[in-house]
Amino acid sequence: MKHLILGAVSALVLGAGAAIASDYPTKEIQGIIQWGAGGSTDTVMRSVTPHAEKVLGGTVVMQNMTGAVGAIALNHVAGSAADGYTLLMGAENPMLYKIMGLGDKDYGEFEPISILARGTPVLVAGPDAPFDDYAGMMDYIKANPGELRMGATGPGGLPSVITAMINTVEGELDVIAVPYDGDGPALTALQGGAIDVMPAVLGAAIEGIRAGKMKPLAIFDVAPNAKLPDAPIVTSFNAGYETFLPWGPFFGVFTPKGTPADVSAKLGDAYGQAVQNPEFLELMDNRGFTVMGISGDEAQAFLSKWQQGTAWLLHDAGLTKTSPEEFGIARPGE
Repeated sequence: MKHLILGAVSALVLGAGAAIASDYPTKEIQGIIQWGAGGSTDTVMRSVTPHAEKVLGGTVVMQNMTGAVGAIALNHVAGSAADGYTLLMGAENPMLYKIMGLGDKDYGEFEPISILARGTPVLVAGPDAPFDDYAGMMDYIKANPGELRMGATGPGGLPSVITAMINTVEGELDVIAVPYDGDGPALTALQGGAIDVMPAVLGAAIEGIRAGKMKPLAIFDVAPNAKLPDAPIVTSFNAGYETFLPWGPFFGVFTPKGTPADVSAKLGDAYGQAVQNPEFLELMDNRGFTVMGISGDEAQAFLSKWQQGTAWLLHDAGLTKTSPEEFGIARPGE
């Protein structure tokens, strides 16, 4: 009799849990944006979330929580209840926290609800550069060692990762690295002739390319980009890049591990539909981002490949504080 009563109670508890998950959401959801108002992450999240709300039939109250290169927001959400009512809205930076000495947590503490979109890197040159594509640049570097000036923006940023990728695939380049405070100043310097080449995200460079103020040497992707259909992809010059690509800055919505599967599925479906909204697609298209809208195992695989490739590229370039091996991050291909 005792066992029957316990079994009945367990069934009621499980039934109640299922009912809670199926009724989700029953209250406001908190969306914690990792970066400040007006930035790329903020813009993406505030654009896509209203469309997700319509699918969910609930409200997501978004809050910017800045500081410590995004770690304050990440730690806040990681410490929240895993019930689907506190979401982390972030970018790629947490994947490098451990190796860069910026924190002891990353997206391994979370479940990816949706990797919304990613940026595409492009290598651009000034309009008067004596080469017109990636192969021409490599020939120029070999013929003129120590002369080519390449823009840089510091460890962990897109230019440092792309430069490290080139050095890994091609061998150490004999070029001059010229540091800048950000992509904007570096691209301005490129157009003024202060540097010769700059790795940048497509969205930041595309208007300059269209205006003829800079020229694309290669798109760092595995397929042509519809925004610049005539620009060659880097894998057409060297297949060695396929180990690391596709790669780029990305935006994602995450929930703490342990969130009920039904709740995660509802959130994933809501954001999966939201990224296909015409208004969001237009925003991403205008900014040169590739819409992804992936979740579950596909998102986990993307995050794992992104972290492995980026962490080891930066480590081999001497830009990390701790080896990826210390955190169980395997080298690509191992």
